[in-house]
Amino acid sequence: MGSGHWETLSAMATLRINGKTVDSDVPPDMPLLWVLRDVLGMTGTKFGCGRALCGACTVLVDGVPRRACVTPVSAVGDAAVMTIEGLGNGREHPLQAAWRELDVPQCGYCQSGQLMAAFALLQANARPTDAEIDAAMAGNLCRCGTYLRIRAAIHRAAQDLGAEG
Repeated sequence: MGSGHWETLSAMATLRINGKTVDSDVPPDMPLLWVLRDVLGMTGTKFGCGRALCGACTVLVDGVPRRACVTPVSAVGDAAVMTIEGLGNGREHPLQAAWRELDVPQCGYCQSGQLMAAFALLQANARPTDAEIDAAMAGNLCRCGTYLRIRAAIHRAAQDLGAEG
């Protein structure tokens, strides 16, 4: 799954992932997804389509959702990368709690990308409307079709986050 044809010359990449600095000797054109999964062993970010169409590989780069499957590690530079492993800093984040409480995942495959996109949305908009949620989440596909539960979970997490602050 992680095989690809990248430049044979490797270079040391220093990445900031989930608040930690990580050095990795990888080809500069290797997609961030494969650095995360195959080199660093962070398998929470999923491979879906490999073409930035499904959103399963969504991570945040300086707070902005990016498709890790098509983002070369060299394009990350010194930006802060946040993966699903960094959501909640070791504790259950209100989004994850809402996902669980509302039984959002069925197969679960797309959920890390869904959660990362939802987190970015709530960082930018603490009280999104249905239309704003739909627009922000449009690039993240769910083969199980749990879109209404995803929307409800985002609303629940927004309420819970508002109550915390």
